[in-house]
Amino acid sequence: MKLLTFQHQEQQRVGIQEKENVYDLVALVEQFNKENDENLSISNDLDRIVVQNSKTMPTIQKVWEWVKENKYAVSNATYSLEDIKVLAPVRRPGKVVCVGNNYMDHCMEQNVEPPKKPMIFSKWASCIVGPDDAIELPTDSVQVDYEAELAVVIGKKGKNITEEEAMDYVFGYTIMNDVSARDVQFEDVQWVRGKSYDTFAPIGPVLVTKEEIEDPHKLDIKLDVNGERLQDSNTKHLIFNIPFIISYLSKGFTFEPGDIIATGTPHGVGVFRDPQVFLKSGDTCRIEIENVGVLENTVR
Repeated sequence: MKLLTFQHQEQQRVGIQEKENVYDLVALVEQFNKENDENLSISNDLDRIVVQNSKTMPTIQKVWEWVKENKYAVSNATYSLEDIKVLAPVRRPGKVVCVGNNYMDHCMEQNVEPPKKPMIFSKWASCIVGPDDAIELPTDSVQVDYEAELAVVIGKKGKNITEEEAMDYVFGYTIMNDVSARDVQFEDVQWVRGKSYDTFAPIGPVLVTKEEIEDPHKLDIKLDVNGERLQDSNTKHLIFNIPFIISYLSKGFTFEPGDIIATGTPHGVGVFRDPQVFLKSGDTCRIEIENVGVLENTVR
């Protein structure tokens, strides 16, 4: 199931995407109740749905199964993708945890040894924006870079999670562009400021529930800038896989529903290209991850 947050006629909604159609989730539940004499309810807030997913997902699944058999009854809850604005699927994670140097090909392009343990840093949640939103270039950086990443959204509270049970804590997946001011990042030594300027975490377009993706470690991941392919890899090249990352991190802190883990970027980032490539005003970044979708943002 592909869940998303969208805007229609200045009103924010939560929906389910199926191909080129988007279904207003709250309206679906209302129609289901009317047709079936039930009294189900659902939040019009995807962050809250993720946090309360043990209660909300059974309702969503029940209603969606009915919708698939009764689409004639939900025309008033159906929109075309071209008629809505897709927003960031989740906007208020408690933590945005990122893994650096987590692709073997990315280590090779830097001519560095792969890390023995995950390299961890964070981004502030305030830098999250959605699809088609602009990446704003800061005035104090001239080396703003792109990074295509598969992001994991946590669905259950947990600490000291084993690798064997780690996937039980995953709600789903989305795309993140880990935008980075390289000059600031390297000057500061620690990375948080250079990674957390406002608008430096575009995510979306959807939040794909985990059952939709059989193996998140076999997904093509690509990034184009102005139509030129600059990153092209597959998540099979992750050095530390998702269960290991979740288990490793949970030994130190408690995961909460809605937390985001950005799993790392493959080779092709601008700072390590020859010649270097940095984002400039007017550019368009397009990231595509197999079975997740396409995240596109302009730069200004």
